Amino acid sequence: MVGGGIGAGKGVVSRILSARDIAVISADDVGHAVLEPGGAAFADVASRWPSVVVDGLIDRSRLAAIVFTDSGELERLEALTHAAIIESIAEQVRGTVGPVAVEVPVLLPLDDGLRGGWRRVFVDADEQLRIERAVARGGNEDDVRRRVAAQVDRETWLDWADDVIENNGTVEELEARVNAFVDDLVASTK
Repeated sequence: MVGGGIGAGKGVVSRILSARDIAVISADDVGHAVLEPGGAAFADVASRWPSVVVDGLIDRSRLAAIVFTDSGELERLEALTHAAIIESIAEQVRGTVGPVAVEVPVLLPLDDGLRGGWRRVFVDADEQLRIERAVARGGNEDDVRRRVAAQVDRETWLDWADDVIENNGTVEELEARVNAFVDDLVASTK
């Protein structure tokens, strides 16, 4: 599993892993799918927050405005979506041949029953740099700060992680770190 907060660089790490022929499953993409009409969590979320449904679709920015300003609402959303997300990821993992990584923005209990466990890799970057990256990708700074505040803190990620990949530098430096990690991992399994 590859985890970390907004702007940490999980997506870049996932692209590097994919270039190394490691299948990558994005929990964010799965989360989007379960909120689509007919998705496993659509009806429950639409029922809980009817104001976020626009033209028959869940408006994710409206939903984010609610859940990232109220931790109780975020917990309710996670209670409605996480089981469906985990099941979909598990299904995809079971259908994948070869090495697989799951990119997660939150701590998900994926360890049990999937290929005997996971290496947990935390992509770590300074908070201000993460905010700057997310804003540079088009995020509103106030919204990004709310999301950062609502996410798991660095200490919790460090407790969760088996490995840490630092990402406070260039993409080239990150690529070298990820490739070294993959090379070490491959060598240790031979």
